Amino acid sequence: MTYPLKFRQHLLKVREEEGLTYAETARCFHIGLSSLMRWVEKPDAVKKRHRQSRIDREELTKDVELYPDDYQYERARRFGMRTRGMCDALRRLGISRKKKLQHPKADEQARKIFAEKIKQYQAADKPIIYIDESGFAVDMPRCHGYCLTGQRCYGKQD
Repeated sequence: MTYPLKFRQHLLKVREEEGLTYAETARCFHIGLSSLMRWVEKPDAVKKRHRQSRIDREELTKDVELYPDDYQYERARRFGMRTRGMCDALRRLGISRKKKLQHPKADEQARKIFAEKIKQYQAADKPIIYIDESGFAVDMPRCHGYCLTGQRCYGKQD
């Protein structure tokens, strides 16, 4: 809570006129001792601080367009800031995390060929068995990216 300037000036005037110590004045007016000592040096109320953003909006927008599927920590490292700050900057710009519409390794031609092979096996009455051997790959694609709210996200990294 910020005390009004008139109250602060009145309190300091009473302290001077009656010759009270800091502790006595603080006890009399039911305020904190550190607040009183701060007011003696600077009686005006401190205005709310607005931190300047260290990041250029156009530069961040361009970075999101160039690298839509980078993680926040990678983007923050490029801009020399923390991940939390990058999260706030992206939110201020209206950029949100989205699922990509297409897998980066998707190949429509290969998909059609595979579908034809499956149809041939089914026509020949051969059993089709699927085995999952994917595990974890180093080149695993990133399935989320960042872009402006209301727009689609297309990734560039595997």
